[in-house]
Amino acid sequence: MDDAELDVLLRNERYPRAAAYPGRWMVDGAMGPNPVWQAEALTELMSLEAGMRVLDMGCGTALSSIFLAKEFGVEVWAADLWVQPDENLRRVAEAGLEGRVHPVHAEAHALPFAEGFFDALVSIGAYHYFGTDDLYLGYYSRFVKPGGRIGIIQPGLAEEYEMLPPPHLALYWQWDFCAWHSPVWWRRHWEKTGLVTVEVADRLPDGWRDWLQWNEACDRDSGTPGREEAQMLHADAGRTLGLTRVIAHHNT
Repeated sequence: MDDAELDVLLRNERYPRAAAYPGRWMVDGAMGPNPVWQAEALTELMSLEAGMRVLDMGCGTALSSIFLAKEFGVEVWAADLWVQPDENLRRVAEAGLEGRVHPVHAEAHALPFAEGFFDALVSIGAYHYFGTDDLYLGYYSRFVKPGGRIGIIQPGLAEEYEMLPPPHLALYWQWDFCAWHSPVWWRRHWEKTGLVTVEVADRLPDGWRDWLQWNEACDRDSGTPGREEAQMLHADAGRTLGLTRVIAHHNT
């Protein structure tokens, strides 16, 4: 598929900022639902100001980190376990953001930062891999200043189910989908600690459509249309699956 055709497949009026970035750049760095779209959706409700220090936890290929630095003038520490910093530094340099985006190799439970160092913490499509532990927020929130904001966006459910998988998704269900949760679950999970006050816990409106659009574009670009995840999203049609967005501030 040529780049112009890919750009057409990825047109989405919901994300005017992301529209300035090449579709090829986003697809080549793909890891899960579009991280640039998710970052834009999160920052619709989570304001960032120029000069802020921001941790992008579980940044993958640092596309979200580059987007945040370019769009909001923040300084970003792009932390990931699986993607090596030298690979992300290459992308950062190509974007002209050396000195503003700092790739870091880090495991989520062993972060190499001083407490209170960041003005904001974000995690785009990753927090559910490490943050469902009841005790994790107590560790993670140490790294943001009192009053600082913490925001996540990632795959999630409309509601919690007594038994998984939901019957209509049994054909597609993977064991690690058990980490997908509803906005109500995440609100309680964070607020029960007393460490944060949740400002927003919602399902991104029509987030499942964005997720499906992205998957279908990636599948067509790879020459394998109709792969299993896209089939799952079609079968569900927003009944259960979507993108969960949570924003809180660290209590003082």
